[in-house]
Amino acid sequence: MNASFDLALPAARAAAGMQHYPEAALYVVATPIGNLSDISLRALHVLQLVHAIACEDTRHTQTMLRQYGIDKPLLPVHEHNEAQAAGGVIERLQRGERVAYVSDAGTPAVSDPGARLVAAVRAAGLAILPLPGASSVTAALSVAGISGDTSFVFAGFLPSKAAERDQAVLALQADTRAVVILEAPHRIEALARAMAALGARQVTVGRELTKQFEEIATVAAQDFSAWLAAGSQRTRGEFALVLHPADEPEAADDGHRVLQLLLAELPLKTAVKLAADITGAPRNELYEAALALKKA
Repeated sequence: MNASFDLALPAARAAAGMQHYPEAALYVVATPIGNLSDISLRALHVLQLVHAIACEDTRHTQTMLRQYGIDKPLLPVHEHNEAQAAGGVIERLQRGERVAYVSDAGTPAVSDPGARLVAAVRAAGLAILPLPGASSVTAALSVAGISGDTSFVFAGFLPSKAAERDQAVLALQADTRAVVILEAPHRIEALARAMAALGARQVTVGRELTKQFEEIATVAAQDFSAWLAAGSQRTRGEFALVLHPADEPEAADDGHRVLQLLLAELPLKTAVKLAADITGAPRNELYEAALALKKA
C-alpha cells in the first residue's frame, strides 16, 4: 500500500459506508486517468465492498488496487472476451454477489470496454449502478474555454487507416459543433497531419491529462503538427483533443444574394422558401427582405 493513502480507506468507509449498496448488482466504477488521488471516496468504499472486480487488464488493475491497499479477486473482461466473460459476471450476480467493473483508466464504456457487459447484465434483469469520476472527455472540455451553451459531439478514436482517417476529418470539417477526439501516442502525428485540412479552426490539445507531465495548449489545426514537433516529449502519452466549434457560415448574406436571383423568376413565397432551403438563412428574415426588394 502507498503510504500516501493510509487514511484513504478509513475515510472512504466513514464518508460512504452508511449508504445503501444493493447485492446482485454491477457497479461501474470510474478510476483515475493518471493521478491516483482522483479516485472518489465512494469508489474506494465500493472496491473494498464488492466480492470481485472485473477489469480491462488484471495486471494494471492489481497495481492500482495495491496502491490503495485493496485486494480482491480480479476477472478479466476486455474487448476480446467481453461478450463471453459477461456470462461469468452474470452468474456471480445471480448468486447475490456485488461485482465492480473498471477499465484501465477513466470511465468504463467510454471508448473503453464495458458497454457490452452492461448491456448483457441489463438484459439479464440485474441492477447496474454507476460511480462517476475521472474522464478525459470532460477534463479536456473543461479547459477548452468553450461556451457552456455550445453543443459537442464525442468522436472518440478516429480510424487508424490513413484513407479512413482523412475521410473522418473531412466529415468533421462540415460539423460546426465542438468535437472531442481521443488518440494514442503512436498515431498522434498522423492525426495532426490529417487535421491540417481544418485550417485555422482551433484545437485544444490535452496531453497526459492529470499526470506529472501534463500539457495543455490551444493551437490552430493547421499548426498542430508544428506544435508536436516543437518538443521531443510532445508525441508521448495519451491525448484528448477538443476541436473548437467552427464559425457559422454567413447564411444571411448568401440568402439575400440567392433570394434576389430567385425573385427575378419566381413568386415571392416560392423564392423565399427556396432561398431558405438552399442557404439555411432564416425564412422570416428572407421574407422581410423580399418585401423590401419588391417595394424597391
